[in-house]
Amino acid sequence: MTEVLVGLAALLILAFLRVPIAFVMILVGFVGMAWVLNPVGALYNVGQTAFDAAINYELSVVPLFVLMGNFVARAGLAAELYAASNAFLGHRRGGLAMATIVACGGFSAICGSSLATAATMSKVAMPSMRRYGYDDRLATGSIAAGGTLGILIPPSVVLVIYGILTQQSIGKLFAAGVLPGLVGVLFYLAAVRWVTWRHPEMGPAGPRKGWAERFAALRAVWGVIVLFAVVMGGIYGGVFSPTEAAGIGAFGAFVFALLRGALSWEVLYEVLEESVATTAMLFTVLIGALLFANFVNYTDFPQGLADIAAAFRDTPWLVMAAILVIYILLGMVFESLSMILLTVPIFFPLVKGLGYDPIWFGIVVVVVTEISLITPPVGLNVFVLRGVLPDVATGTIFRGVTPFWIADIFRLTLIVLVPPLSLWLASHVT
Repeated sequence: MTEVLVGLAALLILAFLRVPIAFVMILVGFVGMAWVLNPVGALYNVGQTAFDAAINYELSVVPLFVLMGNFVARAGLAAELYAASNAFLGHRRGGLAMATIVACGGFSAICGSSLATAATMSKVAMPSMRRYGYDDRLATGSIAAGGTLGILIPPSVVLVIYGILTQQSIGKLFAAGVLPGLVGVLFYLAAVRWVTWRHPEMGPAGPRKGWAERFAALRAVWGVIVLFAVVMGGIYGGVFSPTEAAGIGAFGAFVFALLRGALSWEVLYEVLEESVATTAMLFTVLIGALLFANFVNYTDFPQGLADIAAAFRDTPWLVMAAILVIYILLGMVFESLSMILLTVPIFFPLVKGLGYDPIWFGIVVVVVTEISLITPPVGLNVFVLRGVLPDVATGTIFRGVTPFWIADIFRLTLIVLVPPLSLWLASHVT
C-alpha cells in the first residue's frame, strides 16, 4: 500500500504544478509499475495498454459521439433550441436564464460535452440576455451551470468511459442519467427563480410570444427530437448497441448539417480535425488512467480497500460520505474527466464491496463531477466562458454560479438518498 500512497502524493504534487494530468498519470503509472514489478514489465505495460485502448471496439463510441456533437453544433441547432425555450419562458422574470438552462439540457442530449455546451450557448444566449438588461452574474451563471448537464444527460462521453472502466452496461448508464439530468434542469430553474425573487433587477422579464410564434419555434427543433429519439430509442429498444447508435447518430448529424447547408469542404475538414484532436486528448488521458490503475492493481492496495469495506459493512454510508467529500475537494483542483479516471479505479472496488449498485454509483460520480465544473478555483466551464466572454471577470462568473452550485448539492443529496431516481429507468433496459 506504501507504493500507491507515494504514487498518489507524486500525482497530486505534479498536478498542482500544472503538469498535464494525462502525462502525470502515465509517468506515475510507469514508474510505479517499474517499482513493484521491473522496468521491462513497466515498458510492456505501457505498450500493451495503449494498444488495447486503441483497438477496443467499445471505445469507438467516443470519437463517434464527439463527431456527432460537432456536426450538431455546426448545424445551428443550439440557436433553435434557445429560441424555442425563449418562446415559452422568456416573458417570465429570469425567463431568458431559464430558457438558457432548458436549451443547454436539450443541446446536451445530442452533444455529450459540457465544455462544448457552455461555449456554444454562451454565443447564442449571452447577447439576448444582455440586450434585455440581465446582470452578468445571472447570465453567465446560468450558462456555466447549464453546460454541466452535458456530461450527464445521454449520450455522455463521461458515462461511456465510466462504463468501460467498470465493465458496466453503457445502455443502463445512459438510462440512469435521464431522470437525474431532468432533476438537474428543474433545480437550476428553481435557482434562477430564487435569484430573481431576491433581486428582480438581475433578470427582467422579456416580451411575451404568441402561440403561433411558440409553435413555429417548436417546429424548428424537430431535428433535435428525431436525432435523440433514434439514438436513445434504438439503444433502449435493443435495436442496436451504444457503439452502433453512436455511428448512426454521427451519420444522422452529418446528413442534418448537410441538408441545412451548414457544411462545406472547409467546414467538414474543421469538424473532422476538431473531432480528431478531442478524441486524441480523451484517449491520452484514458491511457494514462489505465496505466495508473494497472499499477494500483499490482500492489496490495485493492486488498486494503477490501479490508476497509469489510470493517465498515455495517455503516457503509460513512464511507460513501467520505468519498463524496473527497470528490468535492478534488473538484476544486482537477477537471472532471481526469478526476473520474483517477478515482474510479480506486473507489469502485471499495464501493462495490460495500454493496452499492455500480450504476447508481456512476451517476453519483458524474453528478459530483458536474459540481466540479463550476467550483472554484478550477471550474472548467467558468474558464470556458471567460475565454468566450473576455469582458466578464472570472470572479463575476464564480459569483453567478454560486446559487447553481448550491442547487447541485441538493440534487446530489437527493440522488444519494433516493437510488431509484437513478435506477428505475435503468432497470427497464436489457
